[in-house]
Amino acid sequence: MAGTNPQIERRLRRVGQQLRSLRADLQVTEEQLSQLSDEAYDARVRALVSETPLAEREHRRLARHVERMTRHRDRVVAKIAELETTLDTLLDHLSAS
Repeated sequence: MAGTNPQIERRLRRVGQQLRSLRADLQVTEEQLSQLSDEAYDARVRALVSETPLAEREHRRLARHVERMTRHRDRVVAKIAELETTLDTLLDHLSAS
């Protein structure tokens, strides 16, 4: 990239590193979310069958955890989309220079 803008190149590297990190985070989050969702479903069935307060509390606890994990995943997906847009813009600037 001789004759290009070093500042844009640094930002490209930084954004690329952030994207790799976020994509790894997303993969782990989706695996955990899948497992938690299965556990929450099982707890829901147990709560319906047993009709005990303890089973219902466990179901609610897991359901809240699934909600938090879903919100985290959504934030990571949004940040990835934002960084991909930034990456495209930087590449456009780099090709124009």
